[in-house]
Amino acid sequence: MATPLFPLLALSAVAVLCLYKLIIHPLFFHPLRHIPSAHWSIPIFGDLWITYQRYVEKNNAVTYAAHVRHGSVVRMGANELSVNCVDDGIKTIYAGGWEKHAWYPQRFGSYGVMNMFSTIHHQPHSQKKRTMANVYSKTYVASSAQIAANSRTLLATRNLPLLETLATTGQAVDVHDLNNAFAMDFMTAYQFGLRAGTNFVQDVAARHRILHEYHCRRDYEFFSAELPWMKSLSRRLGWPVVPQFVDDANVYLEDWNAQMCREADEYLTAEAKVDDDRTGLSSYPGDDPVVYKQFKTGITKLREKDPSAGRAVEGQVTLPTTRHDDVGVDPNDTTTTTAEIYSEMLDQLGAGHETSAVALTYLYWELSKAPALQKQLRLELLTLTPTIVVESHVADTFRLPDPKQIDALPLLHAIFMETLRLHAPIPGIEPRISPHVPGGSTLGTYAGIPGGVRVSAMPYTLHRNAAVFPDPETFRPERWLASCTPEAHLKEMHRWFWAFGSGGRMCIGSNLATQEIKLLVAAIYSNWTTEIVDDDGIEEIDAYTVRPKSNRLVLRLRHV
Repeated sequence: MATPLFPLLALSAVAVLCLYKLIIHPLFFHPLRHIPSAHWSIPIFGDLWITYQRYVEKNNAVTYAAHVRHGSVVRMGANELSVNCVDDGIKTIYAGGWEKHAWYPQRFGSYGVMNMFSTIHHQPHSQKKRTMANVYSKTYVASSAQIAANSRTLLATRNLPLLETLATTGQAVDVHDLNNAFAMDFMTAYQFGLRAGTNFVQDVAARHRILHEYHCRRDYEFFSAELPWMKSLSRRLGWPVVPQFVDDANVYLEDWNAQMCREADEYLTAEAKVDDDRTGLSSYPGDDPVVYKQFKTGITKLREKDPSAGRAVEGQVTLPTTRHDDVGVDPNDTTTTTAEIYSEMLDQLGAGHETSAVALTYLYWELSKAPALQKQLRLELLTLTPTIVVESHVADTFRLPDPKQIDALPLLHAIFMETLRLHAPIPGIEPRISPHVPGGSTLGTYAGIPGGVRVSAMPYTLHRNAAVFPDPETFRPERWLASCTPEAHLKEMHRWFWAFGSGGRMCIGSNLATQEIKLLVAAIYSNWTTEIVDDDGIEEIDAYTVRPKSNRLVLRLRHV
């Protein structure tokens, strides 16, 4: 019996179509086919390989290896590129204002709304940024009476007394844990004022509870960032890949942050009621909630002029919220949104404390392996006026050098830069979307990049370019000294240095972090030396934001 002709033709057509879609088009007609792939499977199997690498936390390592093999532009997925060059690279993408990928709002957000960092589009981001950029500028941070007051108080009454006790008793200490405390106290003091901020140096129980809630979510961030559909589907099916305790931790952190916001509001309400002589209000400048006040005032004025200013563009990916209580979400609010303010503060708080803590940990680790370098640094620090002497840490009389003095120390700056180069706290991907422009875009030596491609650069790979940073895996602070490196090469190193990003979306808190880190390093190595007791597991995890695999570094302080 003869086979019917039509079903046979239909079956053949389907087979030919599948062959074209799955084999011929990916291999011979895909617009990214001319760019080398990080893995042989990418043209056929698309994102399968890189998604698995990210799941097992190998993204940074495999991306770097791909660039070593294939050059400055590598295809990482069906529609994804990694770029590791400055010209026709990060200058084009990040200084050129390419929009962020949905990866950001899928991963970063709180209270169910967008903050500045997770906002995809350039215009609403820049509108929000302008409301508070001035209080994060280098000039403002260096001259801030609030920061100066809190730096003196935090060092004199919390940090230095604790460190002196540890040095006197010879007790070993987990400095990574302490660094999280130091950084959180500095950050919350600037955001909310010292009175409303944390005291994690002395309140160890509160420190460990918050840090536990903060870090317990880390193993599940992959699903939000890379497979949000799986996260949503698994919940509907009753077998969630992200467990309930992650949502509980988010709510706990949101409540904790909201309380500090409310206390800052109470201060501002009292401030508005006092007489010119400020009777009834603390005269201590460190209690001023600088960042909170600046952003709340700025966005309120912005929304009064234009209710849509700074808001996410229609159709932008948004994060679902696990709460519907009194955090201030008001759909009828056309001037300002409390939830947006809270979300902004929580985002800056998380990023600001964690990155500074990681940088300090690896800086101490590198110095602890180099006693001669510690000695050189101390000689430099003793040129400060006044010197940061532990014996003088009485709060009423304690004085610190001008931040500009500390910032100008060449060896301290070189150690700081080399730490951020080799141990960038955020070494991972910064995804953008290529624009739809006639003829496509050019990245590296490759032209015709179509619109809609996910494109990323990474500090991890940029900072390991051996042509720019010889012996890139070795900690060599002297490479940043003008006395050791020709001026032209120093300039080239700074072009490739990307710990804070670049362009309009670069880290808004870079000046605050730099001043805070240098001050703490100056205070410690003016008075003590450090030695390693236990650095097992000091290797960084392979992630967007790193930390030691063991989440600890045990050192001992010795009197000089």
